[in-house]
Amino acid sequence: MNLLVELANIIRAFNESEIDYALCGGLALAVYAKPRATLDIDIMVQPDFLDEIKKKVEALGFVIHAIPMKFKEGAIQIHRMTKFDDELGAHLSLDLLIVTPETRLSWDSRITVEWEGGALKVVSPKGLIELKLLRRSGQDEDDIKYLTGLINED
Repeated sequence: MNLLVELANIIRAFNESEIDYALCGGLALAVYAKPRATLDIDIMVQPDFLDEIKKKVEALGFVIHAIPMKFKEGAIQIHRMTKFDDELGAHLSLDLLIVTPETRLSWDSRITVEWEGGALKVVSPKGLIELKLLRRSGQDEDDIKYLTGLINED
């Protein structure tokens, strides 16, 4: 499975249905010229559209649903869906990060960039920092330093 092809398919489905979204996580960092190994797609979405979003991505093969996850007393809520490719023996996870009051500023910071010949909505560097400050893993600390450097260049 090609991560970028799968992302393009998801974004196309969202755009065709006028579903608002914002790319976040490792792929969002790649948009800001920091490629890093990532094995999933992370997308912020509004809770009111979750059922419709799930139907759209199920049609793209993301048919395995994990139990919804909540972290930081519900500030971070993730609905994970997975697609399997039996021929390749591979899988790809799609993490739908639900907009909550604690993540609203990151959501509101989203911008549109040109990507693969079309528009891509992505959380801003400042918004990504805010998301990463909620989690603060070792990788998040490195990402925060990089993103802070981007903001300071402006």
